[in-house]
Amino acid sequence: MAYVTQVTRRYITETNSPEHAHWNTLYEIGDTVPVSGIYRCQGCGDEITSNAGQPFPPQNRHQHADSSVAVLWQLIVRTKTS
Repeated sequence: MAYVTQVTRRYITETNSPEHAHWNTLYEIGDTVPVSGIYRCQGCGDEITSNAGQPFPPQNRHQHADSSVAVLWQLIVRTKTS
């Protein structure tokens, strides 16, 4: 879970456009990151930060103890980077 404080919450803006595919798509290992942000693994809840255009972490960087649990990343916070 991403955390903010009362001071830093002013930098978080809720969007009214959840229909964009990058919010609803689950990304696999090696897929290209569509937008920069914080992504959450649906299998274990770990979070990563990733930059647009880069690949999601390879299997040897993020593994589950139970290999039957898929590593699927979902965007939870989009970041504005240049």
